[in-house]
Amino acid sequence: MHVVLAPDCFTGTLTATQAAEAMAAGWHDTAPHDTLTLLPLSDGGPGFLDVLAGALSGETVALTVSDPLGREVPAAILVVDVEGERTAYVESAQAAGLHLLAPEERNPAVTSTWGVGQLLAAALEHSPQRIVVGLGGSGTNDGGAGLLAALGAGPAEHLARGGSALAKAPDDALSGLLAAREQFAGVDLVVATDVENPLLGFKGASAVFGPQKGATPELAQELEGALGRFTEIVARTLPVPLDLLSGGPRRLDREPGAGAAGGLGYALFLLGGRRVSGVELVLDAVGFHDVVRRSDLVVTGEGTFDWQSLDGKVAAGVAMAALEAGLPSIVLAGQVMVGRRETMGLGISGTYAVAEAPAEVDAALLDPVGTLRARAARVARTWSPAR
Repeated sequence: MHVVLAPDCFTGTLTATQAAEAMAAGWHDTAPHDTLTLLPLSDGGPGFLDVLAGALSGETVALTVSDPLGREVPAAILVVDVEGERTAYVESAQAAGLHLLAPEERNPAVTSTWGVGQLLAAALEHSPQRIVVGLGGSGTNDGGAGLLAALGAGPAEHLARGGSALAKAPDDALSGLLAAREQFAGVDLVVATDVENPLLGFKGASAVFGPQKGATPELAQELEGALGRFTEIVARTLPVPLDLLSGGPRRLDREPGAGAAGGLGYALFLLGGRRVSGVELVLDAVGFHDVVRRSDLVVTGEGTFDWQSLDGKVAAGVAMAALEAGLPSIVLAGQVMVGRRETMGLGISGTYAVAEAPAEVDAALLDPVGTLRARAARVARTWSPAR
């Protein structure tokens, strides 16, 4: 039997590559006769660059940028040349990721996306025809204001001090936005996201993702107001774009994906970016569809398989691709928080948790490789026919 192992990272414990290798070791323990293909994946969040670097022939350019609190951290961009077209890949989580912050430091009122702007500036230095920015896993909620400041759109004292500071930003805080946008003239700026949330409202960045980044309900409301003020400043600065179909005004803050990564999607839209599904972009880049057509079973996974996993995440993208190819897919996750009814629509044939009870969570965190390997070995007994 040919089994494809295509997990996302297990956030906080394993990279996607480490997870795939642990799954492979466990599967081989039970079914050494099976053929295994490892395809670690990402939906635009942490690990985006590593996954693409492993699949594409390109140059990884190392650099140093600012983290959400202004400290220097190592980062990179991936530059790929194909048939005369140069593409620069950027992973926003390398500069704005929640994993860069200790639990006590997680405060979206003060964290900034300035470092993501530094990554984009570095990408522009390579004169690409296309820049692809992976969004996800951020510890910020500043609408991408810090990113814009790093590109010269306005003063850092107004734009790069976190989400809450935007509430007091003056009307001319984005006086350089048109010039910043001009830097991307002739560049196809692609925004790869795992969510379609708008910037504001009940489904917006502050309400939905703010609590995951350390925001209390009160702070989430404060951030919502600050981002609202930010859109007012944008409206005073940037000509209103028109919808090509209706001819009416186009509200970029309401575009699907504007709320991704704490509003980074919105800032990239202001620079002329267009949204694509992060997981679909990665699936195409690694040749997933061709591999699946030659396989018998697809195994995906992530740290926590919950309701958010069902739309736009790696597990959902993998399951849908397997369904289109007429193959069964299963999910092997650290924890499983949704039931059979929720997964049936994706064609998922089974879900398996490493930690099946709350008491097992600590053991899984202490030995993520060993526990994932052991669970994969047990799953293989069910799915791999005896030779």
